[in-house]
Amino acid sequence: MIPTPQGLYCPVGDFHIDPHGAVDRAIISHGHSDHARKVAKKYLAHKDSAGILRTRLGKGISLSTLEYGESLTLNGVRVTLFPAGHLLGSSQIRCEYKGNVTVFTGDFGTTKNDTCKPFQPVKCDTFIPESTFGLPLYEWTDPEIVYQEINDWWRQNRDKGLASVLYCYSLGKAQRILKALDTSIAPIIVHDSVDQMNDCYQNAGIDLPQTLTGWDREGKPADAGALEGLCFQIIPTGVDC
Repeated sequence: MIPTPQGLYCPVGDFHIDPHGAVDRAIISHGHSDHARKVAKKYLAHKDSAGILRTRLGKGISLSTLEYGESLTLNGVRVTLFPAGHLLGSSQIRCEYKGNVTVFTGDFGTTKNDTCKPFQPVKCDTFIPESTFGLPLYEWTDPEIVYQEINDWWRQNRDKGLASVLYCYSLGKAQRILKALDTSIAPIIVHDSVDQMNDCYQNAGIDLPQTLTGWDREGKPADAGALEGLCFQIIPTGVDC
């Protein structure tokens, strides 16, 4: 694997991983917009990423998919995908050539996540991890505690006659939070961009709570009646992830 202006490149296999410039073939670790861009002639990803990629990059993209543990050989390089535990379809990309194994993790998570397969350690000779939050100063509260705090906050706001608004990524974070919400508290409203990603999750067999759509793509209320009352609203952040 070598760095290029288009991103990480495997010269022997002639493919890029999560490229950010024009290339012939791309292997995509997951659907977030900083990893999946419309820059390749051909794409390879996990099958559960198919709906996300076709929604975000276009239904007409040339896309091949693999199951976890399934392999495909590209110019002598055996490519296998393994769960990364980040979001639906997120994959570590294992590349083997002449007995030498390199693993690129993409974004990965090791805490409990009910919306995707858990991270699976993969033996290798060279390990290339994403490390956005790798510094020791990043210490996160246990997710179960965070979920309880969100539900408690939502319930308190309801009792005060207030609606609750939460900002998060439309892909991955939104579904993870939805899965943890106590749906007995009040109705849940999501932005159209979150609703699109919810459809991808549900089509892949991930059960999510029933939601209402509160805004269209122009930011206008799509269902004014649904915005009234003591609802919980999930809105995407300014970053298109």
